[in-house]
Amino acid sequence: MTSTVERVPARRVFGLAVPALGVLAAEPLYVLVDTAVVGHLGALPLAGLALGGTLLALVSTQLTFLSYGTTARTARLHGAGRRAEAVGEGVQATWLALAVGVVVLGVGQLVAEPVARAMSGDERITAEAVTWLRIALFGAPLILVTLAGNGWMRGVQDTVRPLRYVLAGNGISAVLCPVLVYPVGWGLAGSAIANVVAQVIVSVLFLRALVVERADLRPRPAVMRAQLGLGRDLVLRSLAFQACFVSAAAVAARTSPAAVGAHQIVLQLWTFLALVLDSVAIAAQSLVGAALGAESRRRALGVAAQITRYGLVLGCVLCAVFAAVSQVLPLAFTTDPAVLAQIPHAWWFFVALQPVAGVVFALDGVLLGAGDAAFLRTATIGSAVLGFLPLVWASLGFGWGLAGIWTGLSLFMLLRLAFVVTRWRSGRWAVTGALR
Repeated sequence: MTSTVERVPARRVFGLAVPALGVLAAEPLYVLVDTAVVGHLGALPLAGLALGGTLLALVSTQLTFLSYGTTARTARLHGAGRRAEAVGEGVQATWLALAVGVVVLGVGQLVAEPVARAMSGDERITAEAVTWLRIALFGAPLILVTLAGNGWMRGVQDTVRPLRYVLAGNGISAVLCPVLVYPVGWGLAGSAIANVVAQVIVSVLFLRALVVERADLRPRPAVMRAQLGLGRDLVLRSLAFQACFVSAAAVAARTSPAAVGAHQIVLQLWTFLALVLDSVAIAAQSLVGAALGAESRRRALGVAAQITRYGLVLGCVLCAVFAAVSQVLPLAFTTDPAVLAQIPHAWWFFVALQPVAGVVFALDGVLLGAGDAAFLRTATIGSAVLGFLPLVWASLGFGWGLAGIWTGLSLFMLLRLAFVVTRWRSGRWAVTGALR
């Protein structure tokens, strides 16, 4: 094996992964601060923030191709020694982000009220959510610019500057938010304005980075069309994820209030650990893309095997840690006896899946770095249709509760594991060249 593959130093992998984890964690941490500030206004503004924030988050979730797709294309050009063209991918992704963002802003203003009403069913919550959302939507083009900026910088193996930018914007906004909400007296609207201020600061820093690179800033429609082609597959993949997790929440809500509370606690922990594992996947995207761009299939195969081992080890460590705290950690989230009684029905699935998730997320990063988005799209949709969705909805009909929901998630992850491991072992993803 050592004669056919090349490894990279572990410090290089984690030098990319650790700052990437900081960027991934910054937004959830800011949301916690925002929630704590608005929570003191009362239940109604908090409900409005929750609904409005969920709707805005759907935008960035569905358009992550601006980040992941840009990383894949930029990393190959960077590996080929064509830095100016690599940064040019970032320029075109930024133009695309601005164009899509303006559309999202316009459509969002039109549909904010009917969509919020349909989701809440309460006119008071709808009014609060729309107040927040209509202001926060002005940050949508800037959120997408940030996604594009993260994408090209990861591609050129710079994950430190994005961390600085995100911490600067979110840090200032976290200080500004309570000031605007309370002393200034803008209430929930102050939270939305602080959110937009954060997006302005971060996006300006990313735009400045492009100017410093002395990149050609003219739009190039042909490049943007190629980026959209890759983006189509990633959007469809994201939709499959959304269908799964929305279905799980709906079934849990129809089971019992205790079940939905327990599901929410375990799912949030799952989401948090996914960020930890995804940081390693981001390093894989950058390193695999660069190796293939440099025409080094051996290095790409070596990095893939190396990252997969790291993901497995990290998943095993997380499995052991969360098994050990199973009797203690849930108490940090609730003291409700009914919710605590439901948590074990999901907890042990969550714990046992960590090694599987470690490998799946690592190989997702490898295949994304290789630009193998079409395969990932098909694998994710297939896993959802064959595994998650049938079991989740069957659990509603047969009364299987949280055990049924998390059995569906387990089958979903095991099918994805089978797909990505088979693809990895085949080597068909390792297509060399500056662009795929």
